[in-house]
Amino acid sequence: MIGILLGLLAGLLMSVQGVFNTRLMDSSNMWTTNSWVHLTAFITSIVIWFFSGHENLLSIFQVSNKLYLLSGIIGALITFTVIKSISDLGPAYATMLILLAQLVTSCLIEVLGLSAPKKCALNGAN
Repeated sequence: MIGILLGLLAGLLMSVQGVFNTRLMDSSNMWTTNSWVHLTAFITSIVIWFFSGHENLLSIFQVSNKLYLLSGIIGALITFTVIKSISDLGPAYATMLILLAQLVTSCLIEVLGLSAPKKCALNGAN
């Protein structure tokens, strides 16, 4: 049940953030907006980390596949593409296309076995 609620909350927050980012770009530019979004996310993450347990920050570099360390670059590209798609198409149409791409990509990741949890009905999991 918690997973369902958090999934719904994530969708809500992503839609609101996309619109906020697009409106923020109206008074600035793409890469200033993108930098601000990720700087404030970094600060928020550090504050939450500080109050939630102080795990070793450098343990991130112990990840088995170093390719995963590119996720921050992917995050910057996501912010860029969401802002551009919402500014070009509007929030509803852009979100519909974003969700479609997420669903197809997520199912492919599961079907191809590229993620640890295998729960997609397409690969025969229950």
